[in-house]
Parts: sequence; C-alpha cells; structure tokens
Amino acid sequence: MLLPTSLVGSYCQPDWLIDRDKLAGRFPPRARAQELWRIPEPWLAQAQDDATLLAIRAQEEAGLDIITDGEIRRESYSNRFATALDGLDLDNPGTALDRSGHPNPVPRIVGPIQRRHAVEVEDVKFLRAHTDRMIKITVPGPFTMSQQAQNDYYPGLAEAAMDYARAVREEINDLFAAGADIVQIDEPYMQARPEAAEEYGLEALNTALDGVQGTTAVHICFGYAALIHERPEGYSFLPQLKDCSCNQISIETAQSNLDTSVLESLRGKSIILGVLDLSTAEVESPKTVAARIRRALPHVDADKVIVAPDCGLKYLPRDAAFGKIKAMAEGARIVRSELSGTA
Repeated sequence: MLLPTSLVGSYCQPDWLIDRDKLAGRFPPRARAQELWRIPEPWLAQAQDDATLLAIRAQEEAGLDIITDGEIRRESYSNRFATALDGLDLDNPGTALDRSGHPNPVPRIVGPIQRRHAVEVEDVKFLRAHTDRMIKITVPGPFTMSQQAQNDYYPGLAEAAMDYARAVREEINDLFAAGADIVQIDEPYMQARPEAAEEYGLEALNTALDGVQGTTAVHICFGYAALIHERPEGYSFLPQLKDCSCNQISIETAQSNLDTSVLESLRGKSIILGVLDLSTAEVESPKTVAARIRRALPHVDADKVIVAPDCGLKYLPRDAAFGKIKAMAEGARIVRSELSGTA
C-alpha cells in the first residue's frame, strides 16, 4: 500500500487510568512514577490491558494501517524499559538535565548495564493477539537513555551508551521473535545533543541494530509539543542518520513547518512523515494533512513514505487524538488516490 498510516508510538491514556493533570505538570519521568496511576496495584495490569484494547480499537476505527499498543502501560516512552535494567540504583536516583535544561530525577548508574529479562515481549504478544493488522512496538534508544541517567560507574557516557545498546539489541531480537512487524527506537536526544550524538550516539545506535533481522525505525524529534513549545527551523542531527542501519526514520514536519528538502539527504530510507501538529488540540482537516504529505513528495519517493503524527499523542485529550488520527488516515487516502490516478 502507498502511504500507510501509523502512530509514532503513544496514544493518549484514559483519564480513569492515569492522572493526566500530574502527567502534564511535569517533564516525562526518567525514574519510576507510580504516583501517576489512578488504579491500585492489584488491578493496575488488568486496567492497562483494558485501556490498551481501547487504544487498539481507536486506531483501527480511525483507519490506521500499522497499529501500536499506544504505550498505554508506560509512564513515559523511556522509563519502563530503562528502569528494568541491571546496574541502576532506582531507590536513590540521581539528577540529569532534561532537554529543556531543567534538572530531573533519573536512574543512577552504579554497575554494568545489562538486561536481566525481556521487558516488552508480553506487550507485543498482547498486541498481536488483538489485531490482524501490521504491528509496531517502540523501545528507547541507547543514546537517549545514556543522557537520561546519572553516571556513577563508567569512565564516560559513551561507554554507558554502548552497554545500553547491547541491552536494546537483545530486546529488539526478542520483540521480533514475539511477532512484531516493526520495532522503533526512540532517540530524541540526538536532536537535543547533536555533538555527543556525533561523538558516540550513532555508533551506539548501530550497535543496537547490529545483526537485527526485521524492519527497524528510528524516531528523532524536538520533544513533546505540550512541554517543549519552541521549534527550531530544522534538525540539528538528521542527515547523519543516512549512516544508520535502520530501515525507517521518523521526523516532524507539521508544527515546525520543516523544510522537507532535508529529506534529500536520506534518500533510500523510508520516512515516517509527521503531519499532525501536536501543539494544539485543534483537529486538522484531511485537506491540510494531504497538503503536508505533498510537501515531502518531491524529496522522498512516495513508496517510501509512512504517514504519522509528529510525535506521540500522549498529552492530547482523547477526542482530539482520535479526530487527528482519523483526519490523518483520510488525508493519506486523498493523496494515495491522486498518486494511483483514481482521484
């Protein structure tokens, strides 16, 4: 299919599951944040399963072609995986600066980072059992996790990133074995800290992908629009991803009105094209979505475009989130018809 549609990863969690006021009033947690959940522990897993089913059905009803679990079971995109690894002191967290420059509690590295068990395999199995469409699961990237920790063990963050990479690679292999069609690695800090990304981030990312058999994507963004309001004119780290061994690269274009000519430097890669502005709950029209898709087509082959939101929908109200993804599917259908000559 031309122009298949997908989430980048997260869908909005129901108000009955998570305290959305608390969620919106802080930066994404790096350490655990159990206080965000409204459901007591004995019933939390069941409630998360129920909410995940709602997210799956919403995506299907909206007409999306590639389905995620909505990251419903996560307090943030990264902390569920990052806090499941060995080598971290979670009871005595450290501090690291967020991409906004604010200090945030983070896991403290006190020993060798290793994956002791699979973290998201059951999530993939649940998703696979409840949809017959293609499925995607996301994992935090090794470079980003190294930036979201206090290093009290390794000589430098480069060494920490490499051990994070090996843990991510083990997880990716298990996710494909469990039935994932696509695994996406989230690396937003490559945009936020391009010098360190140049120094060792891309090497860590490729280490995480080394030998992996399956379709892989990398998401690089400017941060959640609900929290990071200013958007630069362009990416500080994007053309470098041409040397990444992933198959797909996920970028924002809607809110920043990105100059899509930068995609010329990524020819050969599939592009997960962000076409929904998540800084507002206003629902775009399908025509607006279609226009945003067309902007990219001079610079990337149409058969290598996946249509998606700019980033995760975690902070949007549910009605807005659903309206936006439905408009996204309809906008993709407009351009698909034009390209196939059936418009």
